[in-house]
Amino acid sequence: MLSGCGAHVYHQVRPGDTLYSISWHYKQDYRELAAWNGLAPPYTIRQGQWLRVAPPGPEAGLAPPVYTQRPDLAEGKNASKTMETSRRPDSTATQAEESLASLSASSPSDWIWPVKGTLLRKFAAGTPGKQGIDIGGEAGAVVRAAAGGKVVYSGNGLRGYGNLIIIKHNEKFLSAYAHNQSILVREGALVKQGDAVARMGNSETREPKLHFQIRISGQPVDPLRYLPE
Repeated sequence: MLSGCGAHVYHQVRPGDTLYSISWHYKQDYRELAAWNGLAPPYTIRQGQWLRVAPPGPEAGLAPPVYTQRPDLAEGKNASKTMETSRRPDSTATQAEESLASLSASSPSDWIWPVKGTLLRKFAAGTPGKQGIDIGGEAGAVVRAAAGGKVVYSGNGLRGYGNLIIIKHNEKFLSAYAHNQSILVREGALVKQGDAVARMGNSETREPKLHFQIRISGQPVDPLRYLPE
């Protein structure tokens, strides 16, 4: 990371990163990150690449590090297929993005509870660890997509979330499912509402629970405003 004016300005892409997971970490809208970095759908990024994660401002004179591809990647050895792609959009992936873009913003009646269980912790704006809700239950319980969309992150690279899934529902809405025992879907998969996406677990937490978040344009909102009573 590089810092400027007291805030993170650039992020170096690590194995497993996606534009969506990076924007999630920094609480930014993925569309803005894409614009700041000149990325087009399907927003492919490269390991070692530096991305701007804060809007251009007073620190504009701070130049990003130059991206230099490691020899082993240049030669195709141990290269990451997930990220070692150009910025030119893939036609198939672009069609999937355009299909999602055509969906209207989800309304409260569109969502379902991702898992059956007990509400352990409610949303608290601005409080670390409370940017969503915690639902307790039995280890191995099926976690389902609260609304249809595309899996844009599936992994455990974000500290504090354990095995995490992020689903993009349309151009504004994303949802996240954390601390899973196991993940049942891959990045890029299209899922329907109610599809099984994971099994409840306690990865990076003491007890089996699901940490569930909804974000609108990168900002956390109270999931209870959208889930049925």
